[in-house]
Amino acid sequence: MRTLIHNAEIVNEGRRFPGALVIDGERIAEVIEGKPKTLNFDLSTSNCIDAEGALLLPGIIDTHVHFREPGLTHKADIAHESRAALAGGVTSTMDMPNVNPPTTTPERWQERMALGQRESRVNYAYYMGVQTLGQTVPWHRSPLKLFMGSSTGNMLVDKPADLLRVFRMAAANPALPIVTHCEDTPRITERMAEAKQLWGDDPAVEHHPWIRDAEACLRSSSLAVTLARETGARLHIAHITTEQELTLLDNEQVTGEVCVGHLLFCDEDYARLGTRIKCNPAIKSRRDRDALRRALADGRLLTVATDHAPHLLSEKSGGCARAASGMPMVQFSLVAMLGMVSEGVLTVERLVDAMCHQPARLFGIRERGFLRPGYKADLVLVRPEEWTLRRGDILSKCGWSPLEGETLRWRVEQTFLNGRLAYQQGRIDDSVRGQALTLGT
Repeated sequence: MRTLIHNAEIVNEGRRFPGALVIDGERIAEVIEGKPKTLNFDLSTSNCIDAEGALLLPGIIDTHVHFREPGLTHKADIAHESRAALAGGVTSTMDMPNVNPPTTTPERWQERMALGQRESRVNYAYYMGVQTLGQTVPWHRSPLKLFMGSSTGNMLVDKPADLLRVFRMAAANPALPIVTHCEDTPRITERMAEAKQLWGDDPAVEHHPWIRDAEACLRSSSLAVTLARETGARLHIAHITTEQELTLLDNEQVTGEVCVGHLLFCDEDYARLGTRIKCNPAIKSRRDRDALRRALADGRLLTVATDHAPHLLSEKSGGCARAASGMPMVQFSLVAMLGMVSEGVLTVERLVDAMCHQPARLFGIRERGFLRPGYKADLVLVRPEEWTLRRGDILSKCGWSPLEGETLRWRVEQTFLNGRLAYQQGRIDDSVRGQALTLGT
């Protein structure tokens, strides 16, 4: 089946232009600039979509999600979270290893790949995690994820000799970066002890960015950069949250990711949203947030992801010590970022670069992330429309969002996955399954 999408405003490779796109089977057959003089389409054997007033973008690639399967499926699973991703215009996800059991052996990685093949409604890849050096083997089929400041999953690696060995192992696979969670655990432990003396056994969430502060992030990120320079490993620092860390990036050997939540919120929002925005690293000051926005707009921050990390609301009760860290964001990341485009924070061309093109380049994702003839037809149509997010709109298994009640300015209208119309105006085709991403090419 062939599909023509015409009268669209196409955003691709730094340009925004009126045009049309032809899908043939799984792939993009043609990208046409301007209004085609003749459609040359047999409508009896083809679909024709008039996209007037909509933007046509490559499908979003979210390189940082936690879909919680296996082992944590009471709050999320691949089926629910990938459906939420699809409804949000996200066509490919890369899932983190801190599940139960953690993805730290080739056998467990293969098991997760089989889960993805069976359950995922979007294209998928899985990180190999580092838990202990005895379990970690040289690995070239996915990126390594290293928790230099561990959030969950008992995956902390912080001894200097162990870190050096991991970075040397990563350097042996130059096609893929090592991705790090950078927070200094001794600093956090010390600050938590001080916070409990000052504010009680479970300090209020407003103190979270004081405990997991900018210094904890900078110490760990600086160490990671030193190890990368010493070993030659490519380094991608996940969820950068501070102005100071931006000076560490060179966008060659050392690159940075920013997460949607850290672009949307600052410490002033804890009073309104409480533990719903508690995450690690912590959301920090308005100055930090604004610095992240500027760095994304000018390209110093290479990629945008979500760190989609669902918990039940019951698990979010308490304060800094008790409430779980993490929030669901994958379904509304694109529309939230488009809201920032409407506010003038960044251009839509830069948004597509950071959420589609650069993730594909960074991880060598084959045939995705761009609107190019011959590439897989992963696309999303979005339209400007004001609407208020209600709980009934949420597809994540946890059933809530920090954006509930917010008025959003854009809506995802259609999502195509490998050439198939998988999502359309609130309806998901559950017969569609994603494909395994090919990385490192």
